[in-house]
Amino acid sequence: MAEAGNWIERTKDYINELKLEMRRVTWPSRKQVESTTTVVIISVFAFAAYFAVVDAVLKAGTDRLFKVFAK
Repeated sequence: MAEAGNWIERTKDYINELKLEMRRVTWPSRKQVESTTTVVIISVFAFAAYFAVVDAVLKAGTDRLFKVFAK
């Protein structure tokens, strides 16, 4: 039964420490969140476009290679 009480005390301590730590967190402003979200979305589309171009080039190259060896 002592272990159960110890577990309960440790859980209470953990929750209290968690609350203290969350009060110390510096949260970003709405403007910062919007700007970083915009950067992420633009980056995702840029990488998608880059990989689409690379994929098209590699596909064209492998298609030509298969045509050469298929003859």
